[in-house]
Amino acid sequence: MQKFRCLIVDDEELAQDVIEKYIESMPMLEISGKCKNAPEAIGCLYEKNVDILFLDINMPEITGLEMLRMLRNPPKVILTTAHSEFALEGYEYGVVDYLLKPIRFDRFVKAVNRAMEQLYVKEQAEMDSDLHPEEHECLFIKEDQITHSIEFSQILFIQAYGNYLKIYVPDKTYIIRETLQNIVHKLPEKYFIRVHKSYVVSFRKIKKIMGNIIFIDDHEIPIGNIFKSELAARLYS
Repeated sequence: MQKFRCLIVDDEELAQDVIEKYIESMPMLEISGKCKNAPEAIGCLYEKNVDILFLDINMPEITGLEMLRMLRNPPKVILTTAHSEFALEGYEYGVVDYLLKPIRFDRFVKAVNRAMEQLYVKEQAEMDSDLHPEEHECLFIKEDQITHSIEFSQILFIQAYGNYLKIYVPDKTYIIRETLQNIVHKLPEKYFIRVHKSYVVSFRKIKKIMGNIIFIDDHEIPIGNIFKSELAARLYS
C-alpha cells in the first residue's frame, strides 16, 4: 500500500499529539516528522520528502501563512487554526483545506482525502474524458443571429454587461443578450459559482485568490461581500 508522508507543524504539543493520533489511525498515512516552528519545518522539508503538510497558522515569530510565502514548491498543505476567517486567505496560497481547532476526526479524514485526490490529479486528468463525460457538455448561445456551442470546460467566467453578458473563453469573448440569473441556471453547479452581482466564475479556472480578487488567466474578478462566505464554503466543501 502506498503511504503518504506527513509533516506536522504546530507550536502546541497537544495539537501535535491530536494530529499524530489521527495519522496513526489511517493506514495510508505515515509521519515524517513534527516541528514546533516555521524555521524548523523549513529545514525538515529540505531534508525529507513530504506529501502532506499539517500547518498551524498562529505560531510565534513566523506564522504559517508567512512560511508558505517562503516555500517554492510546498507539499499539499492542510492549515490548522482556531480562526475561521483565515479560510479564504489560505486559498490564496493553494492550500488543500483548513481544519478548525479543536479538530474533529471526520473533518481530518475529509481534508486528507482531498489532499490524496490532488496528489493523484495527473493520473486522474488522463482519465477525465472517459470518467466524466459531463466535461464535454455544452452551453448553446446566440450571438449576432448565430448559434454557438461552448463546452462548459472552456468557460473562464461570465460577466454581466448592462443588458448583455460577456462569456469569456480562451482567446475569445462572446456577447449575448441574456441575464446573469438566467445563465446561472444553465451552468452545472458543480463547476461554477457566482462570486459577485456581476460575475460567475469556473472553479477549474481559478489560478489564485488574493484578498477580494480572483485571478483567472490575466483577468481579475472582484468578490462581492455577500458572496464571500459561500465561496469559502464551496472551496473547502
